[in-house]
Amino acid sequence: MLRARSCLLLLSVVILCLPAGAQTSAQDRGPSQKASQRIEKQVRHNLLMMPWLDVFDYLAFKVDGYDVTLLGQVTNPTLRSDAETAARKVEGVEKIYNKIEVLPPSSFDDRLRRRLYRAIYGYSPLQHYSLNPVKPIRIIVKNGEVTLEGVVDTEADKNTAGIRAKGVPGSFSVTNNLRVEK
Repeated sequence: MLRARSCLLLLSVVILCLPAGAQTSAQDRGPSQKASQRIEKQVRHNLLMMPWLDVFDYLAFKVDGYDVTLLGQVTNPTLRSDAETAARKVEGVEKIYNKIEVLPPSSFDDRLRRRLYRAIYGYSPLQHYSLNPVKPIRIIVKNGEVTLEGVVDTEADKNTAGIRAKGVPGSFSVTNNLRVEK
């Protein structure tokens, strides 16, 4: 028993005598998985609750430790700074890298956006997506090039949205980046 105590004492002395660089705290290793999930959940919530965000804006983000990188495209320049402010309000976020692109103003693109909206959300098999307060199919138009972003329920809905978008006159190309999630 005395020998076991001396080994335990020796072990604790060795740990205390490690060089300063060899001891790492939980803070040095970054946030726990639970903390990262909390940051991710709160950033997502704050971005979705932005009042001027609409179907023609797409926001995404990545969480790396305590850092958040904002991505996407917006039609209104103030949404870029509003998104940064919303992410900054999350407890634990240290740095924000804002890589959100502000789309150039264009009356041609605005008319194309409205036609795409009617073609996708006005089509009866896809109308159930319009009932959601946060429209899951995002329509991004930049210089006549269309990108569909977001989430749909089935592969058929993804394909239907892409076909409907390709059928709208005036677009130079259509990229369908919709993801299927249940």
